[in-house]
Amino acid sequence: MASNIQVEWPDAAIALIIVGDGGTPGHTTSCATVSALADALDAAIEQGARVIVLASSVAGHWLEHAYLDDIVKLVEGQAATGDPAGWFRSLQTLNRGSAVTIAAISGDTSGGGCELGWACDLRIAEEGARFSQPEVIIGAGTGIGGTSRLMRLIGRTMTAEVVLTGQPLTAERLYALGGVNRVVAKGEAVEAALAMARHIAALPPQSVAGMKRMLGEAEDLNQSQGIENDQAISQTLFAHPDSLVSMKAIQQRFDAGETMDAIYWTRG
Repeated sequence: MASNIQVEWPDAAIALIIVGDGGTPGHTTSCATVSALADALDAAIEQGARVIVLASSVAGHWLEHAYLDDIVKLVEGQAATGDPAGWFRSLQTLNRGSAVTIAAISGDTSGGGCELGWACDLRIAEEGARFSQPEVIIGAGTGIGGTSRLMRLIGRTMTAEVVLTGQPLTAERLYALGGVNRVVAKGEAVEAALAMARHIAALPPQSVAGMKRMLGEAEDLNQSQGIENDQAISQTLFAHPDSLVSMKAIQQRFDAGETMDAIYWTRG
């Protein structure tokens, strides 16, 4: 694993993966870094992570755009800093892997970095963080989800502005559009993400995994197909032995007079 990728385990089922400065100018994300990130993501799941928080240790920056020298060398038939397939492996694991993924966005993010964030299930951003897809300024395109995934998050109209002008949206604006789940004070993204991770990790694992699968597969289906797929997955969850135990226990609490508020909902 590259020295700029650190993995911590705040809890047994939660992996915190921290991406540091990989030594490429402009806080960019090299093929070497993203290949190491893909390895770290897969290893975390193999080691039992059910929730992964993706963070950065670079002050003022989360994950930035691809190292342009890598792209130029690949187009010209030369070797890049690492395996470019790491981009696609990382995206696949973030979006379709068995672990729920939370982006703890502590600063500016752009290009391929944004696209890694769009692939996560949940996004928590710090105040003032800026999100941009500058590919049109570079003379390139958003090759790994900066248009297609973003459009599903915030709609075509605003995505068109982002990708056709290359100018950034703030975390606050993105939150209003539905692109991030929460905006928190500077320095609080990781802790807020870990709090959400702990809540999710405490839920029935079979149900969380099933819902993550539902979310991912629904992106590729029309509404009728999606409902059929939801039903097929949910039937397996209802029949799971642990789910049967849970349903019986919860019904007993209702029978004893407890309210939905007391049984299901947390405060704060």
